[in-house]
Amino acid sequence: MVEGSNPSEPVCPGGNCVKEKENTGREFNPLKHRMVPNHEILSEDEVKNILSEYNLEKEQLPKIRLIDPTVVASKAKVGDVMRITRESKTAGIAYYYRMVIA
Repeated sequence: MVEGSNPSEPVCPGGNCVKEKENTGREFNPLKHRMVPNHEILSEDEVKNILSEYNLEKEQLPKIRLIDPTVVASKAKVGDVMRITRESKTAGIAYYYRMVIA
């Protein structure tokens, strides 16, 4: 059978397809690990405010891949903007913004 000939089977160019697993309740969630900073998906209004504050276009934001474990755990989609909140000894709290790409 040719890959992608079955309508229910996803076409994965190069075999780099993320397949959804059955949830058994025992999977590791990287967002709950104490060493992983908080990741959150921003609303469209929040994105507009951030872009205007820094005078940026959305495409100018740093990128984060859709296959990143934190993005997968957050259930973010391509085009979403994520805010990463890190604690810093010098700055207190530091915010980083990333646009999700494929």
